Amino acid sequence: MKRKMIIAISLVYAIFMIILAVYFFSTGDTKKAMVGIGGFVCGAIPFILSLFTKFKFRLSIVVSYIIFLFGSQYLGSIRGWYGFGWWDTFIHFISGGMLAFMAIALYERLVHRNAGDDISPGFVFLFILGFSALGGVLWEVYEFSCDQIFHTTMQGGGNFDTMSDLIAGMVGSCIIAVCSWIRTILKQKQKSL
Repeated sequence: MKRKMIIAISLVYAIFMIILAVYFFSTGDTKKAMVGIGGFVCGAIPFILSLFTKFKFRLSIVVSYIIFLFGSQYLGSIRGWYGFGWWDTFIHFISGGMLAFMAIALYERLVHRNAGDDISPGFVFLFILGFSALGGVLWEVYEFSCDQIFHTTMQGGGNFDTMSDLIAGMVGSCIIAVCSWIRTILKQKQKSL
């Protein structure tokens, strides 16, 4: 049932964004059309992964991912909420936390069940923080590349915008990483009693 929900939610968002892309291409607004295409690709990722991999994603992660995409792509880029100033920082803060939760889910799937007793809580912290930081850096590379290739203004504030985004993402991911670090310590102590 969860798999069907993930596929349905992903498809609804992807179809919504491709319809917007076609509409904006027809009106000559290529910037919003490109956001629509990006939304289609990003929205289709949970659908593709559900069909072609054995990873089982938590429904809550997929729903939060689609909400994040909606907030950043539709509300932020298409509806113009990035003009509020604080919206971009808020979205990067949220994305840092979301990437941290994805890192936790990936960690739980890749590490052998009994290995959790022997793994350093500091390693768990660094894995989550490193995964989230890489996600933030890759996003900034994407923004920079779009600005250079398509002459967009995704990095409207230049270096200040890039650093603010990276810091906001790191703060969001650091909160989750610290909580996970504490949780790992507590689990290990509880098992040793």
